[in-house]
Amino acid sequence: MRNFHYICGKFLRYFMNLGDSMKKVVLFCMLFVSMSVSAQKQYFLPTGDGSMDEKERPLIEVYLPKKESANGCAIVLCPGGAMRWLSWENDVVRMASFLNERGIAAIGLRYHLNKGGGGGMPQGAQMPPMVDVTHPERFPQADANPMHNAHGDSIIRLAAKDANAAIRMVREHAGEWNISKDKIGYLGFSAGGGVAIAATMSAEAIERPDFLCTCYGPSLMPVTVTADAPPLLIMTRADHPNVAAGLVALFMEWKKAGANAELHMYGDGRGPYELMPETGATTTESWSRQMIQWLTAKGFIANK
Repeated sequence: MRNFHYICGKFLRYFMNLGDSMKKVVLFCMLFVSMSVSAQKQYFLPTGDGSMDEKERPLIEVYLPKKESANGCAIVLCPGGAMRWLSWENDVVRMASFLNERGIAAIGLRYHLNKGGGGGMPQGAQMPPMVDVTHPERFPQADANPMHNAHGDSIIRLAAKDANAAIRMVREHAGEWNISKDKIGYLGFSAGGGVAIAATMSAEAIERPDFLCTCYGPSLMPVTVTADAPPLLIMTRADHPNVAAGLVALFMEWKKAGANAELHMYGDGRGPYELMPETGATTTESWSRQMIQWLTAKGFIANK
């Protein structure tokens, strides 16, 4: 016990000598140690092929907040990974902790990935041009996919079906999981944003998200937006080729249709985005807090 008190004393003196920015970083790291969560439930989706390896079959992992703090909102997390792999730890596990602490149910989605079979660059093809944020018109119908091919497009459609099935399953279990059926939406990162957008475009009524958030993830297919499209929140940085222009184009498609959209185009940040301590060094650090503010303003989270 004496050693424990000695160590605590040493840490406290060290902490007090830190600058304000470093104190925020240390507290942020300590917070995530205490916020570690694990999925309470795992469900395979009906969109999986029975011949697939179990480790690759589409599924959802359900992370629920404490019952007394649940606010009824649920977010299906579509992780990034260039359609080749899934950034599960950052985009699902850590985000689930963040969301659960705020009373939001988190649903991690494992969707179809491009494991080969023509997913690479066709023989003899050149790298696609890099389009900066000033030329969104280069992406008609907000299609920012730099390299279409039949196999890759088929995987995006399969992943979109996985996302649709995830929303359907959440609605079917809404009562059991303390979720409101009209407060279910997506948060997609990078390629996962493209999956969420494609799913929203192809959704049946029961699969339609109530809101759509995309973080650094433009559409990978042409979009056709209607006036009743769900509210859209876009978060990205201005200096990323193709992504920034593609997301400006997506914003414009929503607005041309008369649908609700909001665009956060950060000018001094970095990406792809993950949860970051707010040190004041960049504006991108506040994206997650601003997302919560947006959800609150839209009525998906109660304003406490």
